[in-house]
Amino acid sequence: MDEHTQIGQRYRQFAEQQAHGSSPTLEAWAHLVADDPILQRQLATLPAHKRQPNLVFAALRWHGATPGDETSLRNGLLEIWRDVEQTILLRSTQTNEAARCAVLLPLLHRIGGPIALIELGASAGLCMIPDLYNYHYSDGTMVVPPTGRSDLLIECDITAGHLPPKLTPPQIEWRAGIDLNPLDPADSDTCAWLTALTWPEHEQRRQRLETALHLAARSAVHITRGDVRDSAQIEALVADAPPDTTPVIVHSATLGYLSPDDRAATVEAIRRTRARWISFEGRGIVETARTIVEPLAPTTLFVGSLDQVPLVLADGHGHTMMLLDDHRDDTACRADR
Repeated sequence: MDEHTQIGQRYRQFAEQQAHGSSPTLEAWAHLVADDPILQRQLATLPAHKRQPNLVFAALRWHGATPGDETSLRNGLLEIWRDVEQTILLRSTQTNEAARCAVLLPLLHRIGGPIALIELGASAGLCMIPDLYNYHYSDGTMVVPPTGRSDLLIECDITAGHLPPKLTPPQIEWRAGIDLNPLDPADSDTCAWLTALTWPEHEQRRQRLETALHLAARSAVHITRGDVRDSAQIEALVADAPPDTTPVIVHSATLGYLSPDDRAATVEAIRRTRARWISFEGRGIVETARTIVEPLAPTTLFVGSLDQVPLVLADGHGHTMMLLDDHRDDTACRADR
């Protein structure tokens, strides 16, 4: 299969598995790319890791393209390509969706505290502060920070399964992140670019992003510039965790952007640290301790795992989740590692 065909298939998969039912405009754009060899050839001039739909479509919008409009798409990818290409090469997705914390919360709850939270691919740090948000789940469960109600409420629809009893905010005593390009949550350019990455129809996500950025700026999250493929950096962050805490490595929609070889190296580095490990990635990105047999759909595309034990299926933005039955206790999860 040549790379043009691969690009077409990637964009069709994005349209059908991610954008469908969530963003009609990006679904339309993705189908147009999937059906047009000329557009595929243009995208093939990009480095392989820069061809992902989220990044390309955000860059088009950054330069004024109208989402879903065919003429606007072609203008961006053909007529003003040099400007769009420069933005694609200089920037990255770094979506940093705070609502993913609704999926991370029950996994963190299983660990208990005090926790030293270490996020790989931390972006602006919005998923490093899950203890600073309010949560409302569709089963009626509400979670409030120990310091009182937050400015941000995250809502999540539970489609199956049950939350842990007495779900509470994690007791995070120390936190650190690593990212190739750490973003300052107080910076206006950061806000503008992350807004461009937010899908056009998702007004609630844009409002949530603005509030989460303010909270992250106030909390002064610490993010180190570095590469998640560098095992020495991961090990150093874990070693820096206070001795009376449980180090917990977290990543969401991060390893999917690595090559298979780099992903395997990062996974091995994580395992060597012996830290607890929470992953929230697309299916097949991280090997799990059991086969996932639940049907694949946009709402079950991502897997939330603790120490490679799959416990949650969800959409990539944390809006819905299916809790999987797992009858083993937390000690058993830890013993598997």
